Amino acid sequence: MTEQSISLERLEDTISIFGSFDENIRIIEHETGVSVVSRDSALKVGGEDPEQVMVAVKAIEGLMSLAARGEAITEQNVRYVLQLVRAGNEGQIGQLAGDVLCVTAKGKPIKAKTIGQKKYVEAIKKNVVTLGIGPAGTGKTYLAVAAAVAAFRAKEVNRIILTRPAVEAGERLGFLPGDLQSKVDPYLRPLYDALFEMLGPETYQKYLERGNIEVAPLAYMRGRTLDDSFIILDEAQNTSREQMKMFLTRLGFGSKIVITGDITQIDLPADKVSGLREAMRVLKGVDDIAILRLTESDVVRHALVQKIIKAYEDDENRRSKKEQK
Repeated sequence: MTEQSISLERLEDTISIFGSFDENIRIIEHETGVSVVSRDSALKVGGEDPEQVMVAVKAIEGLMSLAARGEAITEQNVRYVLQLVRAGNEGQIGQLAGDVLCVTAKGKPIKAKTIGQKKYVEAIKKNVVTLGIGPAGTGKTYLAVAAAVAAFRAKEVNRIILTRPAVEAGERLGFLPGDLQSKVDPYLRPLYDALFEMLGPETYQKYLERGNIEVAPLAYMRGRTLDDSFIILDEAQNTSREQMKMFLTRLGFGSKIVITGDITQIDLPADKVSGLREAMRVLKGVDDIAILRLTESDVVRHALVQKIIKAYEDDENRRSKKEQK
C-alpha cells in the first residue's frame, strides 16, 4: 500500500476540488483505483499501485492550482487534467486558467477548456484566416461564434456573417417544405443557437434587422466582397473545391475568416473532393493563415463522446491497413 499526503491551504479550494457530493474526487478514485481521504488539513491518497497514486496526486495538485486561480472545477476539468497527467503533460495544466473570450447574455463566461482549444482561440486572434479541424464536440463552431461576438462588441468588426453549405447526409433542399429561408434554417440552426446564447434573442433580432448579423447558406456569398466582417464558414468539409475558393476570395479589408469542419464526416458524393481537405493542403504555410487540428482529447461534451470518436478512429485505421494489404 502506497500513501501520499497533499497539504490543504484554503478550505474553499478543497470544496471546489471535491465537488458536489464529492463527485470530482470519485472520478479520480474510479479512474486511478486510489482512495482519497481528507484528514488533519491534508488529503491522504492511497493505493496498491504507486504509479496510479502519483497520477492521482499530480491531478489533484493541478486541480488545486486551477481552483486557486478562480477556475470552477467540473467533471470535464477533472477528466482532462487526468489525461494531461497520464500523457506526462502536467506542466500544461496551468495554461487552462485562460482569459474569458466572451460573456453570454446570461453572464456565463466563455473560455477555452483544453490546450487545443486555447491554441485555436489564440490562432483566431492572431491570424486573418483560421481553419479549425476536429471531431464533434471540440467547440470549433461555438468558440468561433464567441470570438466573433467579442470582436463585434469591441467594435473590431461591423458585421458577423455565419454560413454553411446546405448539404447534409444525402438530403436535398428541394424535399424540404416552405420558402428558401425556411428550407435553409435547419442547416443553420447550430449557428443560430450559439448566437442566441451569446447575445440573447432580443439583441440578436435587433442586430439581424440592422444587418449587423447575417446567417445565410454558402451560395449567398458568391459575387460579394466582405469588408469589416467576422465570417464563419461552418461544416466546411461539405464544400466543393470551387465553393471553398469562392468563399476565401470574398475576404475584404478589416475582416477575419474562421473555417470549421470535420474531415471524417464528409457528406459529398464519392467523386467530389472536399474543399476543406483541399484548402488544408493548398494553404499550408501561407502567412496569416493558421490550420489548427483539434482531437478527441479536446472534446468537451459527455465523456462517452471521446470514447465513441476514438472507437471510430481505431476502426478506420484498421480498415485502412486491410485495404493497403
